[in-house]
Amino acid sequence: MTDGTGNRRLSDPRAMRALAHPTRLRLLGELRLRGPQTVGMLSERTGEAVGSVSYHVGKLAEHGFVAEAPELARDRRERWWRAAHATTDWDPLELLDDPERRLAGNLLRQAAMQRYVARYQAYLESEADLDPAWVRGTTSSDTVLHLTPDELVELRDELSELGRRWRERGAAGRPGAEMVTLIWQAYRGPR
Repeated sequence: MTDGTGNRRLSDPRAMRALAHPTRLRLLGELRLRGPQTVGMLSERTGEAVGSVSYHVGKLAEHGFVAEAPELARDRRERWWRAAHATTDWDPLELLDDPERRLAGNLLRQAAMQRYVARYQAYLESEADLDPAWVRGTTSSDTVLHLTPDELVELRDELSELGRRWRERGAAGRPGAEMVTLIWQAYRGPR
């Protein structure tokens, strides 16, 4: 289901499990970040075998995460793919009452977290080669807050709005603008 903003709201556990594969998360991310590409282009960018990329793109298409872009093909053999939505999310509250959905949602969140960790590790390994102007703005921090459940919802909404505002402001192609990854989490910690 889409919400009219280019976001796909997930509730189907089969789609969640399909997306929870690390290669599929990476391929969908590449299509969202760099725009439509062929399987061959995705293979070059990710280092995955063409056959593997083709299989995983097919699974993403089967569940509506990607769609063909036939208008970009130069001939009948060339197949281009694009992300079907700008973002994907789900409501953890909707998963609580259904064990299958809860398990699928947890698998997807774990796969996403592993992707975040891998991307941050890649950044750390390349940081010494970056222009110091970019390193100056880098941050990694945490803050422990004492909130009510309603305040946690309010914080989530404010963080989402902040991310949307900066995404709109930071359109690609501006002189001096480079891709910056923003990740945040807010959850009640263990007791």
